[in-house]
Amino acid sequence: QADIKTMTLNGVYAMSAITALTAQNTTGVRSIMESTPDFLKDQIDAVFEDIRPDAVKIGMVASAELIRVIADRLAYYKAENIVVDPVMVATSGSELMKTDAVSVLTRELLPLATLVTRNIPEAGGLSGMTVHTKEDMERVAQFIGDTYGCAVLLKGGHSINDANDLLYANGGCKWFCGKRIDNPNTHGTGCTLSSAIASN
Repeated sequence: QADIKTMTLNGVYAMSAITALTAQNTTGVRSIMESTPDFLKDQIDAVFEDIRPDAVKIGMVASAELIRVIADRLAYYKAENIVVDPVMVATSGSELMKTDAVSVLTRELLPLATLVTRNIPEAGGLSGMTVHTKEDMERVAQFIGDTYGCAVLLKGGHSINDANDLLYANGGCKWFCGKRIDNPNTHGTGCTLSSAIASN
């Protein structure tokens, strides 16, 4: 729902394929009920067979089976401008991705991505590196980007001293400096950002 609101406000026509129903609010996730792989496939096919998307944003996908369906259908339709924001750990700290799903994500979905957005805990988990400094962020973003052949936006919202984001693309880094806002209602901010990027 945050994705659709964001896309609408950015002047594009949003279409969705629901990977899971969630019970959540601005502070966190309470429970998740996943779509079946067959139902997710039907949703993706319904979108592509009617109005072909100019861009695709992928958010929370909790299981390996669902990730395989998404990767298969995106490859089948030769989808372009794919923004992958696979929520592994929510802003609120909830674990949202099963362990076996992470390996399928890295093997099958990330290589299709145009841009991958990661928060600092997720980037550390994906790279096997620890992130404490600006230089760590640059090293991790480069590792992820070079490994999977995509641009990487490493979000600094989880860092302690600032809220600076780092874009690694085409072998170079660009920093986007931001001021940290003290607000506990930040759950879903990553979804909004990645949807805005896909929209534009």
